[in-house]
Amino acid sequence: MIYRKNLYRWEQFLRISGGVVMVIFGVAAMRGSLVGYGLIGAGVALVVTGVVGWCPMCAVGGRRLKSARQAET
Repeated sequence: MIYRKNLYRWEQFLRISGGVVMVIFGVAAMRGSLVGYGLIGAGVALVVTGVVGWCPMCAVGGRRLKSARQAET
């Protein structure tokens, strides 16, 4: 594995479901507008981080899972 996961399973589920809702809303309700494209882009980013289990912004902040912290000691 190239990266260490820094998202819990429940957070992955929330990111995937929230991202899907954002994409659907961006396509259906905001068709062709700049806000709609922004929602689609943010939704896709949430889905990708949820599927992969790694968030780059959480990594910048130094966030790690409890199991990863215990393995280092």
